[in-house]
Amino acid sequence: MMLLETYRERIDQALMSLVQQREPAGLYEPIRYVLSLGGKRIRPALCLLGCSLYHTEKVSDSLYPALGLEVFHNFTLLHDDIMDGSEMRRNAPTVHKKWDDNTAILSGDAMMILAYQLISRTPQKALGPVLELFSQTGLEVCEGQQYDVLYESRNDITETDYIEMIRLKTAVLLGASLKTGAIIGGASPEAAHHLYQFGMDAGISFQLQDDWLDVFGDAATFGKNIGGDIVTNKKTFLLINALNNLSAAGKKELQFWIDKKDFDRDEKVKAVRNLYEDANVSISAKKRMNEFLQKALLHLEQAGGSAAIQEELKTFAYGLMERSR
Repeated sequence: MMLLETYRERIDQALMSLVQQREPAGLYEPIRYVLSLGGKRIRPALCLLGCSLYHTEKVSDSLYPALGLEVFHNFTLLHDDIMDGSEMRRNAPTVHKKWDDNTAILSGDAMMILAYQLISRTPQKALGPVLELFSQTGLEVCEGQQYDVLYESRNDITETDYIEMIRLKTAVLLGASLKTGAIIGGASPEAAHHLYQFGMDAGISFQLQDDWLDVFGDAATFGKNIGGDIVTNKKTFLLINALNNLSAAGKKELQFWIDKKDFDRDEKVKAVRNLYEDANVSISAKKRMNEFLQKALLHLEQAGGSAAIQEELKTFAYGLMERSR
């Protein structure tokens, strides 16, 4: 079994014990619920891998900070679901739908505090840098979410704007997870920086791939209906690229579908996907994915550490890009 899978199992077991038997149930039951919905546990597992890359015997020291990162990640999803009005998460009702908005807000707040409690259990020698990194990352995730909300009502978003948004909203937490483990494992500042950049660039590539899969992927293996971003006019790399590269007539037709309030879902998805193909956005997106993946792998090489763990992290990065096409 890959070390990453072993760490995921360890994280799952530890998460389930975090808020057992805690009262009041109205506060903690939604937390138990959202943590029980599963997920890939990528961030905490990367924290443990980041530590073991430099010092295998210190992996246990990174367990509580890793749990804090996962609780924080799930807190952001809980509040994002309220902001987006999402009804389902991981094939189950979202917390604000199963309970109500007030419950989701308060339980989310408690998760944020719990995340800080867990992060603060970092060994004293590494505590200062880890807390500073976690606080900075938390702010950046909020900045990314605000940009995402802002971009919903704007049609002048550039590809650079979009990549900066997904860097903040998604990628920095992957980088911080790895760097947290690296700091605890005793990595040099330079090595920890390169490992952070590896995680961040891999995260950007991952999100670009997610955008691509939502339009061109296979619904059976992607795990959700294709075209969801098209239906909601979500400002993805593909939409922005199409708006910037279509002919005048193509832009007019795309804007028609963006503005249309009443439509047949399948008809809209098919029409917009055809426009994307006219603008060659699939090729552009794959090119950018690969650029960020190659940057990530270069940083991983410069991060040093255990050759075996490096190979596992490389496999992880390629695995992100090998989801169903």
